[in-house]
Amino acid sequence: MRPRVRMPGKHLAWRPGHVLVAIPLALIVVIIILELVVPREVRLTPLLVTAPAITASFAGPRLTALIGGLAILAHLLLDLLDELIGTLIMRAELLALIVVTAFLVVFSFVRDRHKQELIRVRSVSEAAQHALLRPLPRRLGPLNVASVYLAAEEEAQIGGDLYAAVRVDSGARLVIGDVRGKGMPSVSDAALFLGAFREAARRRRTLPEVVGHLEESVAAEYAERLAQCPEVIENFITATVLEVPDERPVLLMINCGHPPPLLVRPGEVHFLGVSRPTVPLGLGELSHLACQVAMFPFEAGDTLLLYTDGVVEARDPEGVFYPLAERVAKWSGNGPESLLEHVRADLLSYVGGRLGDDAAMVALQRAPS
Repeated sequence: MRPRVRMPGKHLAWRPGHVLVAIPLALIVVIIILELVVPREVRLTPLLVTAPAITASFAGPRLTALIGGLAILAHLLLDLLDELIGTLIMRAELLALIVVTAFLVVFSFVRDRHKQELIRVRSVSEAAQHALLRPLPRRLGPLNVASVYLAAEEEAQIGGDLYAAVRVDSGARLVIGDVRGKGMPSVSDAALFLGAFREAARRRRTLPEVVGHLEESVAAEYAERLAQCPEVIENFITATVLEVPDERPVLLMINCGHPPPLLVRPGEVHFLGVSRPTVPLGLGELSHLACQVAMFPFEAGDTLLLYTDGVVEARDPEGVFYPLAERVAKWSGNGPESLLEHVRADLLSYVGGRLGDDAAMVALQRAPS
């Protein structure tokens, strides 16, 4: 189903900005009254141009034209009372008011048109994000799951950071990754990778076979792209692929050049590093036989935080990297959603409100028995 978007200017529904129309109307009335009481030598009619100028700051072209028309009528009325109809000064002031009003109406029209285009783009972007980064289920067997995506650009919705989760017979398989590069090519690579993961996670028996399938898919795509355009910069994807069995209190992990996950227990926070990380995907140097599977305890009540490098490479105004483990150690809540909300709020506060790179996080907790 296509998303329904309500376009500005298409409906006459009341908007909060319409309340502000009282300001230019009151301004016109005040100017008329002052013009009638001040000495004739003092001309206040040129100030009428402020009415449509103020209206254009919050209203559309129709309302701006209406207020501009009222200002022009007020100017003509005052000129008639002052017996200035047909004089040179009256013509100059009235022409200036008409020209400025016309310019403001055109400006409001162009601005509203751009606003409509932005709404369409954001609607498409949101639909693409939901298609690419499907919302993770809140429950996967014994796992409680939560996720969050933080875009570096205010209007951006999707990028090269990715995550996915698949339920299999024996447990759950998850991935979090980061595509090298930015823009639409990274989005295309993320879509390819996620499609390959969802297929491999269900069809391949072991975790190394899943990673081997991902490497084959990504490397084949990059090789085809390089053959078509030799100037293309070599790309790769870092990823952490996990399998969490239902019946065993452990997790299996293959880290392909990605930042290590963070394990959180009461009174304990530490990274799950491996002695020999696997190389990133897409370089053509990886096979399922070379994948090193690491096993870690993951008991009831344990929480695992997966993240992309946009989190740990975020800097404060002084250029200091975000100390993830130190900040997570201060978390006193419970549940994966609470953890992500804590990190998200603290991270944005640390960097001053805006990230320099996209960031994605997934938290999963093995529910108590």
